[in-house]
Amino acid sequence: MNRGLKYIAFLLLLPIIFAGCGPSPKFTASQKQEEKNDNTETKIRYKNIPEVYLNDSVFGDDFQPLETVTGTASYYADEFNEKITYNGEVYDMNGLTAAHPTYPMETMIRVTNLLNNRSVILRINDRMPQYPDRIIDLSLGAAIELDMVEIGLAEVMIEVIEWGIE
Repeated sequence: MNRGLKYIAFLLLLPIIFAGCGPSPKFTASQKQEEKNDNTETKIRYKNIPEVYLNDSVFGDDFQPLETVTGTASYYADEFNEKITYNGEVYDMNGLTAAHPTYPMETMIRVTNLLNNRSVILRINDRMPQYPDRIIDLSLGAAIELDMVEIGLAEVMIEVIEWGIE
């Protein structure tokens, strides 16, 4: 073998030789997969919620909602899952979104179940029919967070955090 080929072969083998000299992995492959799975659902559910709203400090003592209303909430799920919403995105029933008859799209709200005081931050991405007895339609994911799935309806308080686009 000529000297040039030996040199090229040596250079090609060099990374393989030094691969064993690196640090051992901190996690096994299965641990990495478990860690990935733990965060996946949370990331998917909050994918369209700006991170600033997920921080409890936003709702400090001086927090003043732009508007507050109370009334009955319902939720919608299977029949509308993966259909196109009013704002053009695909509806994800497990996401944290809501349909409102009049609020601008992308409005950020906090909805609190007045029966158990559980609350969730949602983004308006759809329209709903105007029912005289309901003020908002929630995604299944939001209904789960508010613990209202079994009952189907809940008395809620809506606090507008930030108005969306007209």
